Amino acid sequence: MSKKQKIVLARILLAAVLMIVILLSPVKGNLRFALFMIPYLVVGYDILRKAFLGVVHGQVFDENFLMAVATVGAILLGEYPEGVSVMLFYQIGELFQSVAVDRSRKNIADLMDIVPEYANLETGKGGIEKVDPDEVEAGSVIVIKPGEKVPIDGIVLEGTSVLNTSALTGESMPRDIGPGETIISGCINMTALLRVKTTKEFEDSTVAKILELVENSAMKKARSENFITRFARYYTPAVCLAALCLALGGPLIRMAFLHQAPMWTDWITRALTFLVISCPCALVISIPLTFFGGIGGASARGILVKGSNYLEKLARAKYFVLDKTGTLTKGVFTVTKIQPVGMSEEELLEIAAYAEYFSNHPISQCIREAYGREIDASRLSDEREISGHGVEVQYQLKTIAAGNSKLMHKWRIAVPESSENGTVIHVAVDGKYAGYILISDTLKEGARGMLEELKRLGIKRSVILTGDARGPAMAVGRELKADDVKYDLLPENKVDQVERMMANKYPDEELVFVGDGINDAPVLMRADVGIAMGAMGSDAAIEAADVVLMDDDPVKIPLAIRIAQKTMKIVYQNITLALAVKLICLILGALGIAGMWMAIFADVGIMVICVINAMRALNTKKL
Repeated sequence: MSKKQKIVLARILLAAVLMIVILLSPVKGNLRFALFMIPYLVVGYDILRKAFLGVVHGQVFDENFLMAVATVGAILLGEYPEGVSVMLFYQIGELFQSVAVDRSRKNIADLMDIVPEYANLETGKGGIEKVDPDEVEAGSVIVIKPGEKVPIDGIVLEGTSVLNTSALTGESMPRDIGPGETIISGCINMTALLRVKTTKEFEDSTVAKILELVENSAMKKARSENFITRFARYYTPAVCLAALCLALGGPLIRMAFLHQAPMWTDWITRALTFLVISCPCALVISIPLTFFGGIGGASARGILVKGSNYLEKLARAKYFVLDKTGTLTKGVFTVTKIQPVGMSEEELLEIAAYAEYFSNHPISQCIREAYGREIDASRLSDEREISGHGVEVQYQLKTIAAGNSKLMHKWRIAVPESSENGTVIHVAVDGKYAGYILISDTLKEGARGMLEELKRLGIKRSVILTGDARGPAMAVGRELKADDVKYDLLPENKVDQVERMMANKYPDEELVFVGDGINDAPVLMRADVGIAMGAMGSDAAIEAADVVLMDDDPVKIPLAIRIAQKTMKIVYQNITLALAVKLICLILGALGIAGMWMAIFADVGIMVICVINAMRALNTKKL
């Protein structure tokens, strides 16, 4: 508990003890009134003050005003215990709500701990200077000691260590890091000293963007939250007017039409009870708290949701469109198969590596890395790269062609049909087919079964979009059991595909797009909900997305849906419970059946129940 909460608790306990002592004492009359005013003011002076200031500033109709009118009215009618009890239990509910909010904020506070306090900047003289991370320019060299937070994104120059990434990803499994690898800010260096060359300034680094996303998430409210805000704006004045009509209308009707005694005290008591029951605390407090808990619980699992409106949309998601490379696959090409014809695998790989020597294409680099030996460029001549086809080169007086089937057709060389999962590089020597090398982009471990899990969560249709060729695209689609695969797409084609799907869905159904590259940014912005890969995804994709997965794990996609669905289930439970109980108690209060104690239950009791229920949104470990 905070210091302020402890003071409120002490006031509640003191007021409760004083009230019990007074109830057990034999005092009567004015002395009894004076004694009850002590616990009343001890526990409720701040509520009375807020109500007074609200009236002064023209913001009359809120829960403080309702509590002040109801309790002061009860005391004026001689119902001292009831008046003090209403204020006492209201403060108990407020304290409970305050503690609940603090607990849900703890996840965000834990996330804020990833902010580094300093960076160890290497100076020109070979020394190290502690500076504010904001002062470090991109391209600088920093030193990260064991136990320190990584202050800025960069590339490791020297050192091999282990990183604790739990604050970013929600996963406790440490990650090995070494020279040449990318390191992101917010992690903790565990075992050894690292020298890192920064690739960004602090304001553009991962940790700064995470904090910006979290801080702005509260600004984007869900439809349910906006409904509650509008509801409270009209509801509170309406119930105050209804209570006034009840207090005046009942006696006047009895006198004018029934010719009976007005019973002012009885009807005013009913009106005050009506006011206590009508206080909208349960809705106003529990609904935002539920969304806050859902966002906090998601962030603890490495899922950053930029606003409660996106959490609500995720719960209604029915269509999933996914980019392939870097989203479902690792985006790292490797040689997975060598199929020679008339020579050994080593010979075919050597010929292909020499043929691809002058090309900067990622596939060419992949083949050279698989060869793993130094290439003697003096053995090459007449190199020529044919865009969209491959390369041709003279190697040891032989003409080598390496590329796709179009290049082989150009040479009128027949190639075998292949349905392999990957890119096939065919090789020919002096016009004769020499075999092929298969280059594959491996699936992420979490991708398998991910779409099946989404189906179980109610997703109607899943589509994979890729700029890759038909063969590897369809192979990935079959392995993941996607409903449809669209291949050979340019970025604008992806937008067109999403536009078509959005035009054919129902208004209350949401379409989600998942991507990672800069070319995915337009689609991420166009979809109802855009999910970006945060660890290796481009800055443009992260900026355009509504949800960011901090560890790029596709398993987090169905987890995000489960968190969203659980959050919305709790929201609807709280709305239904609060409105149903209040409606019943309001009717009973107006009829004089419900007294002040039932009013306390309808207000404070339901608020406590709703807040306890809202806190369940924080618990995402079992999802």
